[in-house]
Amino acid sequence: MAMPFSSKLLKIIVLLVGINLSTQAQEKHLKNIKKLTFGGDNAEAYFSPDGSKLTLQVTNTAFGVPCDQIFMLDLQEKEFSNKSLKLVSTGKGRTTCSYYMPDGKHILYASTHADNHACPAPPKPRDGKYLWAIYPEFDIYIADLQGNITKKLTETPGYDAEAVVSPDGKKIAFTSIRTGDLEIWTMDIDGSNLKQITSGLGYDGGCFFSHDSKKLVFRSSRPKSPEEIADYKSLLADNLVAPSEMEIYTCNVDGSDLKQITTLGKANWSPYFHPSDQKIIFSSNHHSTKGYDFQLFMIDVTGENLQQITYESEFNAFPMFSPDGKRLVFSSNRQQEKARETNVYIADWVDSDPAELAQQKSLKNHITYLASDDLKGRLTGSKEEQLAADYLVKEFKKLKLKPYDGKNYLQSFEYKVKLNPQDSLAVKNNTGKNVIAYLDNKASKTIIIGGHYDHLGLNEHNHSTKPNSKGEIHNGADDNASGVAGVLELARMLSQNKTVEKANYIFVLFSGEEDGLIGSKFMAETIKQKYPNVSLMINLDMIGRLNAMKSLNVGGVGTNPNFTKIVEKNKPAGFNLTLDQSGVGPSDHTSFYLKDIPVLFFFTGTHDDYHKPSDDEEKINYYGVRNIVDYVFRVSNEISELDKVEFVKTKTTASKSAPKYKVTLGIMPDYTDHGDGLHIDGVTENRPAQIAGILEGDILTKIGTCEIKEVYGYMDCLSKINAGDELPVTVLRNGEVKVLMVKF
Repeated sequence: MAMPFSSKLLKIIVLLVGINLSTQAQEKHLKNIKKLTFGGDNAEAYFSPDGSKLTLQVTNTAFGVPCDQIFMLDLQEKEFSNKSLKLVSTGKGRTTCSYYMPDGKHILYASTHADNHACPAPPKPRDGKYLWAIYPEFDIYIADLQGNITKKLTETPGYDAEAVVSPDGKKIAFTSIRTGDLEIWTMDIDGSNLKQITSGLGYDGGCFFSHDSKKLVFRSSRPKSPEEIADYKSLLADNLVAPSEMEIYTCNVDGSDLKQITTLGKANWSPYFHPSDQKIIFSSNHHSTKGYDFQLFMIDVTGENLQQITYESEFNAFPMFSPDGKRLVFSSNRQQEKARETNVYIADWVDSDPAELAQQKSLKNHITYLASDDLKGRLTGSKEEQLAADYLVKEFKKLKLKPYDGKNYLQSFEYKVKLNPQDSLAVKNNTGKNVIAYLDNKASKTIIIGGHYDHLGLNEHNHSTKPNSKGEIHNGADDNASGVAGVLELARMLSQNKTVEKANYIFVLFSGEEDGLIGSKFMAETIKQKYPNVSLMINLDMIGRLNAMKSLNVGGVGTNPNFTKIVEKNKPAGFNLTLDQSGVGPSDHTSFYLKDIPVLFFFTGTHDDYHKPSDDEEKINYYGVRNIVDYVFRVSNEISELDKVEFVKTKTTASKSAPKYKVTLGIMPDYTDHGDGLHIDGVTENRPAQIAGILEGDILTKIGTCEIKEVYGYMDCLSKINAGDELPVTVLRNGEVKVLMVKF
């Protein structure tokens, strides 16, 4: 990202507005979604062997079901209502986890009715923890479709439940506490030949067979630390588990080849094999940074290629594919009429094109090379810039993309660069090279996707934020090897997929950005003559440091009337967006906005390594980069479908202009408007803030008597200060007010 921070701040004349809209989102895997239940709590719906019926678990006091009972639903009905549900359990006690037997005429489920006809009391949270009850009265039964119990399969004291049948009809798998821990067991279809499958300490449950009946997939909480183990055992002694930390595992049906598939953290559960048996669909809240949010995700059995399936509502779980693999049934609280209402939905399943998923290995390979010491910071005009350009050309050639202009992927430009900010005569002529490729889809509109590949080299041009750093390699992993990797990966996804999008694409890697957007300005001067149908420029600059709150800034949303809705609709689960209306910002998209082209700018924010030698590859958040690349893919696809991409000139922050100021504090702010002050992302060494004791993470609320709410308040306050002034600066640190004296 261009320019030292003090110059950058002057460029940012846009109001950053946090958006929290509830909109429908892109669920391209699910077509013709249909609601099957209406009111109450409906979950765990599973198909009959011929796919014509469902069993499901229902709680609905409106028709006399105070706790979970098993109902059947005939999918051949033309219209669905509560009258479509047929009770197939006893209506007594509490039931769970129904599943069809191989003949399709009987069901398997667990129930407490033999011990007590009343509903057992649900557990209360402890220390704020949500808990599941492991009712010891649960035993597994077989019943016919009229609700008559035909066989009891378990007699051992304690919890026996969560039973499922293998597709070949030979085995039943279930969870049992008969050894003193919650383990997965199997038995033959008649209840004989019991075998323990798992043995690790922790809750193993919710298992399902693969379609070839050779493997099991299940959720597991495996406590590791002494505190976690003690907590697990204490709860289990009271027939409780805390389902807040679970990962997905697979094993062979005999328990061998145990593999942990996810390492996502939080609760990953209700897994089910994709019809190919090479992927697993499951519910997870691993992404959530605030509130209650479970979405469906899919992952390869290798643990790679995690992708989001659902976007709408805050609870989606219990997915199951139909026997023919063409439909998916799941539970969701979308379209709820009352709080805590969950209904069952069915949808036609649409498989994805594997080429359309961002690959973490590719992203890492690109960033690792570009940010290596061998490239010595990719300074514009250096031999290392040429090495980087050669690498980028090679990548475009691999994808069989056309050169942008004639036969050459390189676009050279010349400019003058100041070698000393204090000496106007210290200037040299310099040459840079943009690297540009073209994907021709024979479309009526063209979208540019770009990012700059140059960085600071050995600080020859004096842009480092680290004092006395000449001669040190500034690798620029985040700034902007991360954005370059994103552009290359999007070029692969859009050129190698099976779909022909309704847009052509120009993929451009700029040089000269750090010296003042030189390369993008040069390209933008002639873009409309060369490609008059250019409809959008998407800029990826510093997308490699997604923070714990998953904060992402998206600029330029005001440059088209549709952008805000599209950007919000397609955002990855758990991400917290700050939307910037303006087309002007501190990076290359500005050059295109000034030529009346709509723009979008994706940016994860500054950090303490910004423009320092410490911006290295090992600090990249690849989860963030991959999700942002997939996000941009979805956004660009939806924009390509628009009939017209209208350009809107944006206002400069409600008529605010950037104030002039003579001093700097030496901080890197979080650009997000949090409303309680300016959040400080980093503090520059040997500048006034650090000398006064201001720390990263502090919230700046006042300079002298000048109040600060966000970046513009900060700029206004600075504009009133002269060099040499000494003023009290007020910050919030961990909720405590601190006043520090700063000499500017």
